[in-house]
This record gives sequence, C-alpha cells and structure tokens, in this order.
Amino acid sequence: MSKTLDLTSRRCKPCKTGMPTLAQPEIDGLLQQLDGWQQYDHLISKTYRFKDYYQTIAFVNMVAWISHREDHHPELVVNYNSCHVEYTTHSLHGLSENDFICAAKVDAISGKPD
Repeated sequence: MSKTLDLTSRRCKPCKTGMPTLAQPEIDGLLQQLDGWQQYDHLISKTYRFKDYYQTIAFVNMVAWISHREDHHPELVVNYNSCHVEYTTHSLHGLSENDFICAAKVDAISGKPD
C-alpha cells in the first residue's frame, strides 16, 4: 500500500484545544507523502490549475464535500483557472495529522499531479 493511499484511507479525528501539534520531523515525514504541497509556518498549501472556471468550481465543490465529510475545512482562494488550498488546524494553532489526511484526499480527487 502506498503512503498516500494510507493517508487517504484515514479519517480525521476531532481536535481539542490543548492537544499537541505535530513536531517538525513528523511534518517532514508526512509532507514526503504528498505531491507538491509546501509548508509555510503553521500551514500547508498547494495551488491546483485547471482548464477553465467550470473545472475549477467543480474541484471546489469536491473539496467542499471532503471538508464536510471530514469536518476539517481549508482556506480556498479561487480564481478563473486555479484554486489555492491551505490547511491548518485552527483549534491547535498548528498542523495536525488531519491537515495531511485532507491534503491527500484533495490530491486524490484532483486527478492531477500538480
């Protein structure tokens, strides 16, 4: 089983204030399982590019479905032919495994390596 498949098969767990965020070595290991995601301080992000606005919005709707299902919501910046996705765990003010689970699931529905 691939590492990414392992992340996509997991479900997000509820986070409670005071829980520890991931340590940098854990973050580095999880980032290696994702394609094209970058870490910026307490968040991870990636920009997806599409042919047109219709495809971009279809992607946004699929991300919304994942977000609802996992109860973990990204920040999205939507343009005509791109969508920038950022994950962080707001309640922890840092990164949790949930961010990486959702990032892997978004990659899986994008159908694109970048």
